[in-house]
Amino acid sequence: MRRARVIVLALATVAALGAALIARAIVSGTPQIQRVETTVGATDVLVAATNINLGDSVRSSDFKWQEWPVEGVTPGLITKESQADAPAKLSGAVARASFIVGEPIKEQKLIKISEGGVMAAILPAGMRAISTPIREETAAGGFILPNDRVDVILSYKMRVGRKEKPVSEAVLRNVRVLAIGQALENKDGEKVATGKTATLELTPRQTEVLALAQSIGEISLSLRSLADRRGQSELTTKLGEAYSGSVKILKYGVSSRTLGIN
Repeated sequence: MRRARVIVLALATVAALGAALIARAIVSGTPQIQRVETTVGATDVLVAATNINLGDSVRSSDFKWQEWPVEGVTPGLITKESQADAPAKLSGAVARASFIVGEPIKEQKLIKISEGGVMAAILPAGMRAISTPIREETAAGGFILPNDRVDVILSYKMRVGRKEKPVSEAVLRNVRVLAIGQALENKDGEKVATGKTATLELTPRQTEVLALAQSIGEISLSLRSLADRRGQSELTTKLGEAYSGSVKILKYGVSSRTLGIN
């Protein structure tokens, strides 16, 4: 009986020592790192070598070739394999949109001078560009910038009996400013834009209303909040809603001419 206890105790001691040695080996042992090498296919894609602004005339030095994963090459990107002469071919084109350094170049965002003007290129289909004279005091103190939204306000004098009564009304609401003077984009953090004209993006009918309003009185632009960027421009005046067909303009009580608004 005593001998059996001694044998059990010896076996337990050996097992404990074995477990301790195994635990020590696990803790102090160097983990095995398995390296897996994979090869990713790459190709050269044409990207912007510098910041390109809307309306800029680009040169071949504004582009560079940059290595790009083959899996990331989407339709529209220009590869060196397919168009090795692309930088020279695109030199002299005008940017229809802005590019930042490293952004892939897409041909649909550039337009050749022979294909039309820059303003015609940036206009959405079905829209028109029309300019109206402005002064600092009639254009929110010069704080209206390209791509802002504005209301167009007409101010004129209406004769009532023998007296003239000042009248103002918003003829268009929530219209986009395409340019101030010849500036198409806000550059270098500019907060104030100066110019003698504002070019607006309007529908064909809205351009007729604005042209009619210009002949009646003075045009002012009222700057809208950024929260109003969504939504479409509206005709809100009797010039655009109540009158159709021919319109007789009465200026200072005298019939001047007839225009059509259809």
